[in-house]
Amino acid sequence: MDVLRVFCAPDGRYGNELGVVRDGSRVPEQADRQALAAKLGFSETVFVDDPERGAVDIYTPSTRLRFAGYPCVGAAWLLDVPELVIAAGVVEAHQDGEFSWIVARADWAAERSLRRYASAAEVEALAVPPAGEWIYAWAWEDEAAGRVRARGFPGRGDGITEDEATGAAALQLTHELGRALNITQGRGSQLLTAPGPDDFIELGGRVTFPRQPSLV
Repeated sequence: MDVLRVFCAPDGRYGNELGVVRDGSRVPEQADRQALAAKLGFSETVFVDDPERGAVDIYTPSTRLRFAGYPCVGAAWLLDVPELVIAAGVVEAHQDGEFSWIVARADWAAERSLRRYASAAEVEALAVPPAGEWIYAWAWEDEAAGRVRARGFPGRGDGITEDEATGAAALQLTHELGRALNITQGRGSQLLTAPGPDDFIELGGRVTFPRQPSLV
């Protein structure tokens, strides 16, 4: 298994840790994949079913996802493929210097509540809310420049009380605002977005290995 850090800050810190099981055939059943994702405890774990086609399967500790942003960005970087095949459809992917990019639709993402606050300081001061609703809290840091401060609270009750970097929510916010964004989420992760034609949105960030890969 590989462990990646996705949506790192410019200095390489932060980012959301992602587990990638490169040989998904070793865990073919959905129930077993769900159990392994719960055991690993990452916000998301990806199972690679066909590395050449980019076919992947995505799980949180408690559920299987049709689409998720940071797993797709990380898997595309690791597999170095022009597209990913996921349950929601085909996700285009490309590398551009230090950034890994995907192209996806906001309506592929699971529903969540986008809550705007008056200032970045208010977002940073928020306590983790009770479980029950996926909340993406955000505020403008610099509206003219498209800079956003955000935090994500999955509210699933599966041990992930705060998501360090949430690509799907970044897509949804970009779709709602209709403009490119530079988002700082969690402790300092960075996500970039840009609207495209036909409601597709580019989502990009830096990806690294936080530690040496190990086999599972």
